[in-house]
Amino acid sequence: MQELFEGVFISNGDIYTKNLVPGQRVYSEKVVVLENTEYRRWDPYRSKLAAAIKKGLEVFPFSSATDVLYLGASTGTTVSHLSDICVDGTIFAVEISPKMMEKLLELSSRRENIVPILADARMPETYEDIGSVDVVYQDLAQPDQERIFVMNCRKCLKQGGYGMLCLKTQSIDVTVPSEEVLRQALSSLSEQMEILQYVDLSPFDKEHYFILTRR
Repeated sequence: MQELFEGVFISNGDIYTKNLVPGQRVYSEKVVVLENTEYRRWDPYRSKLAAAIKKGLEVFPFSSATDVLYLGASTGTTVSHLSDICVDGTIFAVEISPKMMEKLLELSSRRENIVPILADARMPETYEDIGSVDVVYQDLAQPDQERIFVMNCRKCLKQGGYGMLCLKTQSIDVTVPSEEVLRQALSSLSEQMEILQYVDLSPFDKEHYFILTRR
């Protein structure tokens, strides 16, 4: 097991994180035990962050003490792996769906560094009392996903902090080629943030790009 980034490991081409709660899986993921340490396989077909790592993500701004604002947490697949990594930090997991929130609440009952927040990511003022975070991570299928991302970064991201946007081009405009949607998004984002890298997530997620920024 080789450490690729802090808290992220690779073995035989698969990505793993150390299980914060040994003996418990989150989404039926494969588990490997080496030298009394349990590792959870991070599925790139279930997590866009894992897909970005597989596709050559160069900067991984997470460490044991990182605080994260996660927008669009869903049932917590990626959130759970960040929980494995940011063991002394906090993942503020924002989700608008009450049904998904039930899963997040269950997950947070076993992982104390996850704080579920039932809220609309278009209204960061409703959860701004979380303070400033080191990373804003967004995975939302919304036409105005870029605006939501910038708004949350302005409100909650520390100066010098990192923003990660999973750009779902088909959610923005199905009539425009994905490459053009990406170009427009990069041009607009560059007026607000420093663009560090963008990654095409195919074949793990088609018509999706992962954009890494810094405030």
